[in-house]
Amino acid sequence: MDQKLLPGLYIVATPIGNLGDITLRAVDVLRGVSTIACEDTRVTGRLLHHLGISGRMLRYDDHAGEAERERLLGLMAVEPVALVSDAGTPLISDPGYRLVREAKERGIAVTSLPGPSAAIVAITLSGLPSDRFLFAGFLPNKAKAREDTLRELAAVPATLVFYETAPRLEAALEAVAAVLPGRQVAVARELTKKFEECRPGSPADLIDHYRAHPPKGEIVLVIGPPVAAPTGEIDADALLRAELQTSKASQAAAAVARATGLDRKVLYARALELK
Repeated sequence: MDQKLLPGLYIVATPIGNLGDITLRAVDVLRGVSTIACEDTRVTGRLLHHLGISGRMLRYDDHAGEAERERLLGLMAVEPVALVSDAGTPLISDPGYRLVREAKERGIAVTSLPGPSAAIVAITLSGLPSDRFLFAGFLPNKAKAREDTLRELAAVPATLVFYETAPRLEAALEAVAAVLPGRQVAVARELTKKFEECRPGSPADLIDHYRAHPPKGEIVLVIGPPVAAPTGEIDADALLRAELQTSKASQAAAAVARATGLDRKVLYARALELK
C-alpha cells in the first residue's frame, strides 16, 4: 500500500470458501488497519494467518452491545478500523449495520470494499432470472412464521434469495411447495469450495434428493419469480388439481394466484368446476 490509511471504518469482504477469492485491495487494507472487528477471532485469525498478517482483533458479533460499539467508534475516530464477517460481505445477514449507521451519524468516514457474497454467487449459478431479485436473509425457524414470510413475498415480481442451514432445508422446501406451487427452485451449497453444488428443480424433487443425500454446509435457497406468462401458456388446471388434493377451492385458487399472478376470482371459479 502506497499511502497510510486514514482514520475511519473499512468494510472488508472476505472469502466464502476459497481463500483465493480475497481481493488485493482487501489484503492491503487488512495489513494497514490498526484494529480488525470480527465475528469470531478464531475464524478471522485463520484467514489472517493464511495471508501472513498479524493484527489486533476485537470481537463484534450478534451479541455485541453498546459498550463494544462505543469502543470501536472511539477507535475509528482516530485510526483505521476494519470490519469483517466470518465469510462474505459484512452487513449481509450480520450485525454490522448498527456500527455503520452510528459511524456515519458521527461523521466518521466509511469505506466499503467489494468482494465475495454467497447470495450473488448463488444467483449467478442458479439459472433463474437475475435481472431483479430480493434478498430476504434467513427464513424464520417456526413453520407458521416461515409460511407467512413466503406468503408476504409471493407477489414480489423478482427472484427470491434466502440463506438457510442444512438441518432446516427440507422444512424450507416443504414450505415453498405449499405456499409457492409451481415455482422453480435452486439449492446452492458449499459455494467456491471443492464440493460446490447448485441443484435446480422443483421443491418436491429437491426434497427427495436431499432426503437421500443429506446436505452439509451453509446453503442459499433461490426461488424463481411468479410465472409471468399469458394465461394460455400456464397449465392452471394442473396446478389447481394439485392444490385441490389437500386444500379447499378458495385456498387452491389463492395458492395458484400467488404462484402465477393469474386472477384469483377466475381461478376460484375454475377450481369449483374442477372440484
